[in-house]
Amino acid sequence: MSGPVISVAGLSVALPPGGDRPFAVKEVGFSVAPGETVCLVGESGSGKSVVAQALMGMLPPQLAQTAGRVTFQGADLPPQRDPGYARLRSARMAMIFQDASASLDPLIRVGRQLEEIAQVHGMGRAERRARVAETLRAVRLRDPDRIARSYPHQLSGGQAQRIVIAGVLLLNPALLIADEPTTALDVTTQAEILTLIRDLQRERGTAVLFITHDFGVVSDIADRIVVMQAGLVVEQGPAPRVLARPEHPYTAALLAAATKQASPRAPGGAAARPILEAAHIGLTYRLGGPFNRRSIEAVRDVSLTLQKGRTLAVVGESGSGKSSLARCLLRLEPFQSGTLTFDGQDITHVGGAELRSLRRRIQVVLQDPFGALNPRQSVGAAIAEGPILHGMPKAQAMERAAELLSLVNLAPQAINRFPHEFSGGQRQRICIARALALDPELLIADEAVSALDVSVQAQILDLFADLQRRLGFAMVFITHDLRVARAIADDVIVMQHGRVVEQGPVERVFGAPSELYTRALLEAAPGRALQGAA
Repeated sequence: MSGPVISVAGLSVALPPGGDRPFAVKEVGFSVAPGETVCLVGESGSGKSVVAQALMGMLPPQLAQTAGRVTFQGADLPPQRDPGYARLRSARMAMIFQDASASLDPLIRVGRQLEEIAQVHGMGRAERRARVAETLRAVRLRDPDRIARSYPHQLSGGQAQRIVIAGVLLLNPALLIADEPTTALDVTTQAEILTLIRDLQRERGTAVLFITHDFGVVSDIADRIVVMQAGLVVEQGPAPRVLARPEHPYTAALLAAATKQASPRAPGGAAARPILEAAHIGLTYRLGGPFNRRSIEAVRDVSLTLQKGRTLAVVGESGSGKSSLARCLLRLEPFQSGTLTFDGQDITHVGGAELRSLRRRIQVVLQDPFGALNPRQSVGAAIAEGPILHGMPKAQAMERAAELLSLVNLAPQAINRFPHEFSGGQRQRICIARALALDPELLIADEAVSALDVSVQAQILDLFADLQRRLGFAMVFITHDLRVARAIADDVIVMQHGRVVEQGPVERVFGAPSELYTRALLEAAPGRALQGAA
């Protein structure tokens, strides 16, 4: 086939009445050739996933394709949700979704789930078993026979995503649509998945439409780029040209956010008084019942010091012990060894009223701004709740909530609105305001920007830095994104298998790492060429 695998011309999809704009996407046009990777880029709400759903015939009933033509391998695609798509999906066109765990049935072994795909398309038992085994080897899973017998909960995030990729490639489709397939993965797993997709594409000549908001990923894999904003294609062209010379201000803004460098920091460090000191912290989880009891050493002999007004980034892959360490610092886990000192006081064994008082001085911002807020509680009540519990009169607490909303750049009038009325970035601002309501001296942010678009990430990082300058709190910032750590931190510790393998000033650790593991993380991070160009 010499022409494009898929061609989109004038695609428009209307939103229901009362939406924030008339069209989810309007007059979108692009094509993808065999063996080509086209990256569809934009922030949440730009219409990227709506385009993917339209190509797969999966538009929700409330959305209507009002105009446009989509041709696949030279023929028009059926109308939306037409039964004819059953012959196309998996066999000729397939889609990888962002959340691998949501794509797999938790009650069925993954090998059987892959066999079902081949069975639906008429493949015999012996043939489909052979095809599943061949595909599991192709996606480079170690011990594929054991993996095939496993349930989804027994797999890591990277393994689960490889299973999903195996499922979509099982019947060798001509078009692969990948919708944010690496967003939730750490840098090394992300690099492995991107390399896998590229290698399989070269071997099979597959056309790939890769949907992402991360220009670092785009710079690593794209042949051509299509940039969307508010349902419109605002720019498209060859990747080298778009990355080097963006023509539209929105594209330039996304690139600027992706290549954001650390702001100059005030000198400090050794002379400043420590607010937090951890010495030889060790945490072991005891799992299983009386007959299958086992232990997992989540944190091993970790020591750190954090000065007032400084930010310490904790980086590492999933399973490295970052979040377990945070739980120890918050005194949410009874760690088995080591000591913890806060503002000169040993808090290793404090409890009762003393621990409750400590909670006021140490606050946390979690990863998921959607799950962190009670959907039935107004944002003002959520922010005021902590001060009220600690004895502040309700009227004064609500005044404080309005002040904090202004501080995080939200209108004070938002105080009576509910979480569902805000975007993800706005909800994270509300979570930050709630954490600051008790004037904490230490803020622990656990993957606080990993679920956000790159431009919203940049806004939240700027907000953290501005609030820290104004209020003087110290911060422990936990992340798997090295770009984020570089942009916000004064110091960094790198964790692997529960241990600290390297620590020091962020410029030294990232500029001249001394450990192989740190160098591996830096080399795996997407967009290194983009950062260099910046």
